[in-house]
Amino acid sequence: GANLVGAGLKDANLSGANLSGARLRKAYMYNANLSGPNLKGADLSGANLEDAILTGANLEDANLTHADLQNADLLGAKLRYANLKGANLLGAKLRYANLKGANLTGAVLRRAVLSNIKYDKDTVWPEGFKS
Repeated sequence: GANLVGAGLKDANLSGANLSGARLRKAYMYNANLSGPNLKGADLSGANLEDAILTGANLEDANLTHADLQNADLLGAKLRYANLKGANLLGAKLRYANLKGANLTGAVLRRAVLSNIKYDKDTVWPEGFKS
């Protein structure tokens, strides 16, 4: 996959891009348009995705540990088995997202919109969170 570690992609339009397995650790993607891209298995650990549009994105098996997803739009995103440990999802819109098997240990879910999400017994919620 592409190596974009630490890349500055503020306001970038990556709609529909194939970034499967891309290394985007600590990338700055504030307000980027990432609707519908393939980010399966991508490393987005510590990335800034605040206000990013990730509608319908394939983030299966992606590493989103400590990623900043404040107010990000993840409508219908595929987050199966994604690692969201310590991710900041404050105010994130996760309607219809698939969180089956996702790990949300220590994630911030305050004010997140979680209506119609898919999850299962393998989904790991933050301590004290009621799914």
